[in-house]
Amino acid sequence: MTLPNGKTALITGITGQDGAYLARLLTDKGYAVHGIVRRASSPNTVRLETLFPDKNMRPVLHHGDMTDAGGLTRIVAEVRPDEIYNLAAMSHVQVSFDNPEYTGNVDGLGVIRILEAVRETGLAAQCRFYQASTSELYGGLNNEACNETTPFHPRSPYGIAKLYGYWATVNYREAYGMFACNGILFNHESPLRGETFVTRKITKAVAAYKNSIERKEPVDSQTAVLKLGNIDARRDWGHAADYVAGMYLMLQQPEPDDYVLATGENHSVRDFVEAAFAAAGRTIEWRGSGEAEKAFDTATGNLLVEIDPAFYRPAEVPVLLGDPSKARAKLGWQPQYTFAGLVNEMMDAA
Repeated sequence: MTLPNGKTALITGITGQDGAYLARLLTDKGYAVHGIVRRASSPNTVRLETLFPDKNMRPVLHHGDMTDAGGLTRIVAEVRPDEIYNLAAMSHVQVSFDNPEYTGNVDGLGVIRILEAVRETGLAAQCRFYQASTSELYGGLNNEACNETTPFHPRSPYGIAKLYGYWATVNYREAYGMFACNGILFNHESPLRGETFVTRKITKAVAAYKNSIERKEPVDSQTAVLKLGNIDARRDWGHAADYVAGMYLMLQQPEPDDYVLATGENHSVRDFVEAAFAAAGRTIEWRGSGEAEKAFDTATGNLLVEIDPAFYRPAEVPVLLGDPSKARAKLGWQPQYTFAGLVNEMMDAA
């Protein structure tokens, strides 16, 4: 066990994928780690339990909500953290179209609430603040690699709300001299990713199919078929464990700044599907085009993938590619996982 380094960190959204990995990283570095969780009838701490098998090592949890300014201020006053990592968000892009007001309240105004909590508790001069920004700020309307100076053009309520949070962080840095940083993170996945996200949806479905084949069970085409939206959308996919290391590095610098974290390469959803089936030892063949395109197992002829327009977004983001040159040069940050390594790990854990 690492001896305490005397620092205290507070993580909002600690029960999410990034929150859990970050909590593990900071604990290993000797931090006293606290986290904010929403009160629920069923505890949602499975990710923390996975990464902290020893319950005595787990972070201290506080009930709070990004829509409750008073509650956030109370927690900040109680914990008095040296570092705050604001990871809490309504983070599902498709769902944000169905719940735009709630998304704005949590992902936009929630940032103001936690920043104000730092100010109101007298910690503005000593507490370092990380804001989880997103590649969805860019909109993906061209094929260029986006860096810290690329113009923003969000194309979802999620991206719009995150843009508010981004500029709120910049404003509090400039107006009050706070050490406040934005991490503009491109897509990052892991075995801890929620099952409503496309990468986890793919790997879970492919693993289930592989198990059925290996057990020589009949394949039910009604339940086994993987239904996806725009399979030609391209994303810059990395591993969450790499990206939380970048978050930490941002708050260790002499001066606050904003950084893009990305791998610098992108792949389509189609590529991810093919890589997942390859990891399962299956080869697939695409037939048809447009909404009629389907994928079949070349060995068995089973239908595996089909297009469902219900998964299209009202405003599509066709491509996202990041340029992490600044993070490499100033932070010394370099992702350790390859695309294939990420897919294989997610398949192994599915």
